[in-house]
Amino acid sequence: MTSTDTSSPSRLQQLRELSVVVADTGDYDAIARLKPVDCTTNPTLVKKALDLPVYAGLIERELEWARAQGAPGKAVVDEVADRLTVGVGAMLSELIPGRVSTEVDADLAHDTAATVAKARKFIQMYAERGIPREKVLIKVAATWEGVEAARQLQAEGIDCNLTLIFNPTQALACAEAGAFLISPFVGRILDWYKARGQVPASIDEDPGVKFVRGVYNEFKKRGHATVVMGASFRSVDQVLALAGCDRLTISPDLLEQLASSTGVVERKLSPLPREDRAVAPVTAESFAADLAADAMASEKLAEGIAAFAKDLDALRADIGARLGA
Repeated sequence: MTSTDTSSPSRLQQLRELSVVVADTGDYDAIARLKPVDCTTNPTLVKKALDLPVYAGLIERELEWARAQGAPGKAVVDEVADRLTVGVGAMLSELIPGRVSTEVDADLAHDTAATVAKARKFIQMYAERGIPREKVLIKVAATWEGVEAARQLQAEGIDCNLTLIFNPTQALACAEAGAFLISPFVGRILDWYKARGQVPASIDEDPGVKFVRGVYNEFKKRGHATVVMGASFRSVDQVLALAGCDRLTISPDLLEQLASSTGVVERKLSPLPREDRAVAPVTAESFAADLAADAMASEKLAEGIAAFAKDLDALRADIGARLGA
């Protein structure tokens, strides 16, 4: 890796000419420094925020609100978690021109009605803080129930980010539901194969890279407007292998590596012309069957939901401890 100089644009600068760059972090200082278009927040990032000085005022206000409610039971702790999630998102939204992805509780991943209700609540909470829905993406796990929730929310004008995408049918179901954006997980797909001794010989053989390229090309050929945002990167090479993808959400560490290096960044993905062809829509049955036949996707989806739910439990436990609940 070579250092940047004044005469050569960094690889991050070049990448921004090809894809919308999103920061996969809720680190206020990192976002202020790296200036992504969009960013994200989730229970893991909100829990980390509890120890960051920039959020100290927000945290103390919400804890004061909780103490004013009386005994800090589960309902109060859960509400503080929601208030902190939106509060952190609202602060981050002031730093970026685009949107903040805000995650619906992972333990609601298989409950369409509850997911819709929580999404509406978050949008209302943002509105009360002066943040319009156009600045927010509601992040939902791409179970069939999540897809159905996104279908309802999109019809109401609430844009969704369907996450934990590992399977082509899963991705297509999201697009057919009208999801604003999907997040296929590049690195987690590679992790699964490497754990089984299947190490790709080159970046073009990386199964996560191949998956995102395939989804992107299929969406363009079908004329789907849903944005494809590569996520969960393990290396700069994976990021650069998807240059030209609609969006790329990248960790601060990898963003720093891109910002501090030069070299030509080649476009790897370009919109394909639409092909008019008859395709059967994804149904609940075909969705379930295709995921059941895909061990990697089934395992990584379940694992991802469990990890997100564990992170939410940890956030609530931290809040409870601070309140003496």
